[in-house]
Amino acid sequence: MGAPEAQGGPPPWINPGLQQQIEWRDGDIVISVPPKSGTTWTMNIVHQLLTGGDADFADIYAQVPWIEFVPRPGVSLEELAGEINAMDRSRRRAFKTHSAPPGVPFIEPGTGPDVRYLVVCRDPEEALVSLKPFLEQHAPEWFDLWGVPHDALVKPDFPTFYQDIAVGMGFEGALFGFLQAWWALRDWSNVRLLHFSDMKKDHDGSLQRIADFIGVHPSEREWAAIREYTSFAWMKQHDRKFEASTVAPFPVLRPGAMVRKGKAGAAAEDGMTPDIARHLRDAGSRICPDETAVRWFYEGGPVPASR
Repeated sequence: MGAPEAQGGPPPWINPGLQQQIEWRDGDIVISVPPKSGTTWTMNIVHQLLTGGDADFADIYAQVPWIEFVPRPGVSLEELAGEINAMDRSRRRAFKTHSAPPGVPFIEPGTGPDVRYLVVCRDPEEALVSLKPFLEQHAPEWFDLWGVPHDALVKPDFPTFYQDIAVGMGFEGALFGFLQAWWALRDWSNVRLLHFSDMKKDHDGSLQRIADFIGVHPSEREWAAIREYTSFAWMKQHDRKFEASTVAPFPVLRPGAMVRKGKAGAAAEDGMTPDIARHLRDAGSRICPDETAVRWFYEGGPVPASR
């Protein structure tokens, strides 16, 4: 589902233009994360915080819509935007996007609806090595539905994948361009940057920081449920809830595709080589020349203010 944009545009099931047609509301939460960088986990965290702990949902994508996703050929952006704009007003909305501004509209505090932007980044080496097996787990029927050849996105080994997808389809730009866009906005009060590795190291602390940022205050009973339902073990046990099983004509992903390892710091195990790592960082540093930003992208830690 989270395939990178090609130089000629994204794959046909991703249309970032949908985001420009959304009627934003006070209380909306935009979960903006590059592909394979903790998106699904963060979607679930926000959903659990907003509900006080929910084990009964069938599909996280029905709870936290992906506002770039086109579920089938022939559906118009107006129809998709209409469904989003008609969502129940009695509860806050949360959305997934892989876009950074201006692809996803950014509303400065005090200039429009109170929208919060929760931004999660991950070591780009880890994101890339995680993307390869993820694309391999897309259902063959999904490629057929859209007329996309299977081998356009599925490659036999990681070096080929890196050359054809990361370089050939511009995924380096999707990663480091994302970083550059949000890094410039990191001081705004409605933007919170988190790093996947820090979230893994401090699950409870990350839950509390996100709760504070989006302005929710769970009870002790609710906190116990939230901690359980956002754990890797629970999500792995209930992985079908996280695989877009109900939002398209058939399940987009094979079982086990979305919640895979839940590990940080293991890129070399999945095919990253020193040569590829150097090429990636050199290319990324040209896209985002801020050395502090790039270092944080790889390592995490506190986000320094710009002033």
